[in-house]
Amino acid sequence: MEKKIQTIATFRCNRILAHLDEVTLRDGNTGQRLKIDHPEAAAVIPMVSDDEIIMVRQFRYALGGETLELPAGKVDPGENPEQCARRELKEETGYKAETLKLIYTYAPAIGYSNELIHIFSGHNLQKVNDKIDEREIQTVERMSISRIEGLIKQGLILDGKTLIGLFFLGLLTNRGAR
Repeated sequence: MEKKIQTIATFRCNRILAHLDEVTLRDGNTGQRLKIDHPEAAAVIPMVSDDEIIMVRQFRYALGGETLELPAGKVDPGENPEQCARRELKEETGYKAETLKLIYTYAPAIGYSNELIHIFSGHNLQKVNDKIDEREIQTVERMSISRIEGLIKQGLILDGKTLIGLFFLGLLTNRGAR
């Protein structure tokens, strides 16, 4: 087990806190570890039908380009993951889901972050407004599962929560995974 000796540096941005720590390694030597304290997040697979879902297109600064992904966001203080999923679905797509079902919770970056992402499926969707968070979302797109599989095969869907959610829900076939 590694043990923290001291924090060398700390950086805070919004609700994310990054620490560079000096640690004692298992063999007795010292090393450095980056640890990011990150809020939990929630994502939704908005099911229009058994063969169609809603996805969002947005610019991701770290990648320097657009991504196509599930609506998602950080859990706010005092909010649970399901409440977050409902809020993000409405803010990013203008839809609400009558029912949400937790599909899976995973840690996307266990080497340096304590973030957990909770993935839900959303059913019996209702359009509640046409306003979306335009600071984040470029477009809201209804897509067939077969089209999504094609985009995955072409390497055009890279987002981990989207891929994990769709696979766990059983929407993608082995054809789409190649």
